[in-house]
Amino acid sequence: MNLITSVSKTHLTILTALTLMSSMPASHAKNTDCWGEFFQESQYRGKSFRLQGPVQLANLRSTAGENWESRIESLVVGPKAKVTVFENNNFQMTLKAMEKYPELLQSLGLTEKDAMEDKELIFIAGSKIHDLSDFNYRNKIRSLKIDCEQ
Repeated sequence: MNLITSVSKTHLTILTALTLMSSMPASHAKNTDCWGEFFQESQYRGKSFRLQGPVQLANLRSTAGENWESRIESLVVGPKAKVTVFENNNFQMTLKAMEKYPELLQSLGLTEKDAMEDKELIFIAGSKIHDLSDFNYRNKIRSLKIDCEQ
């Protein structure tokens, strides 16, 4: 095999790869408008990190090189994202979901009022939450999901 044949085969391989990539459905393309930005202090101040969606974090113990569990006070949602935050790790059943099982609540020593106060929060595209204490959720986020709109 001579040098010209080798270059031709390499060129053909690269051309084939580029053709396949350009014919991929748009759903495989990275959506730069799908993100969430999270801040340690209210009013979008202090340390922060940004996550590109879609993503699911069962815990925030090693997010952006730090433990962010129970440290988030404000957030901004990208124009094509939906952010769901949870007070529990691993998206576990919240007390709100447990209210359907009164025996379980009672066995845990919890009341219906406790269940009503606990919930996951969903923030739609373009949301700007300057202080999570407005939702009684300041420093409570322990897991989260970012879903992308088409």
